[in-house]
Amino acid sequence: MMGMDVDIVYLWVDGNDPQWRAKHNACIGKTEEKSAVNCEGRYADNDELKYSLRSIEKYAPWIHRIFIVTDNQVPEWLDTSSPKVRIVDHKEILPEISLPCFNSRLLEHFLYRIPGLSEHFLYANDDMFINRPVAPEDFFSSDGLPVVRFNRRPFRKLSLWFKEKVQGKQLSNYVQAIRNSAALVERKYGIYYGGKTHHNIDAYLKSDCKHVGEVFKSEIEATLSNHVRSANDVQRNIYSYVPLAEKRAHLSYVTQKTSFRLHIDNPGHYGKLERYKPMLFCMNDSEYATDSDRKRATAYLEKRFPEKSCFEK
Repeated sequence: MMGMDVDIVYLWVDGNDPQWRAKHNACIGKTEEKSAVNCEGRYADNDELKYSLRSIEKYAPWIHRIFIVTDNQVPEWLDTSSPKVRIVDHKEILPEISLPCFNSRLLEHFLYRIPGLSEHFLYANDDMFINRPVAPEDFFSSDGLPVVRFNRRPFRKLSLWFKEKVQGKQLSNYVQAIRNSAALVERKYGIYYGGKTHHNIDAYLKSDCKHVGEVFKSEIEATLSNHVRSANDVQRNIYSYVPLAEKRAHLSYVTQKTSFRLHIDNPGHYGKLERYKPMLFCMNDSEYATDSDRKRATAYLEKRFPEKSCFEK
């Protein structure tokens, strides 16, 4: 395993960019304060990517190449002359019908198209960080297959049915997309996976992504014009469910000591992060966060990762 190249792919957007904002507003309208799919927190840039790359340099220097997928944007602090980093524009990987794209779920279906991407790669949002030294074996087993990390959700199928059909509650857009993926895999393979992504850095094989895209080609094609998150999206869990069903991945359930999701609108989470000292953590922005929450998050990251990386100007 040690001889294999492992890349990492990020999605990044600067929601403060006037040109990007004009394109966004013309396509799907202005952001709404309490919208789960189109709020400021979905696109706000608090320099998380800069600190995530500092965590990579500090704790995972073995990463081969870093690909940053953007919509005609480049972080102003990024040293683009670094041979280890490459900016990938949406136009390079997305079909024309999907442009412009403000839907990360749709982008995730086409990561395998990134030119030069290694077979073994990690995928991260810009708000995900490594918190202690890690090795390739933390993400890929000795047989080269990915380690799939899920939050354990026993009786997930039943609980969602009960919530929707008995209690009459509306499932969130996020939960609907995960359920779509689980339902497709159950129909094809006869196995229902109730676990869901731990919302942190995940491991994939490029060949798996291409394979899943072919198996569920028509279902994914039905979502290609979803410029913003939609109820019929196929969530990227499908790229983990299928390898598990085909016995080409290793399942590992996380605890808060391995993977911690910090909601930046919850000040109490910072203390938990310090206590648990997880391997990975995520600084989750959302429709509930305010600008003061974002300033606190940036201040925390500057304190946690104060040393400038080689990826910065």
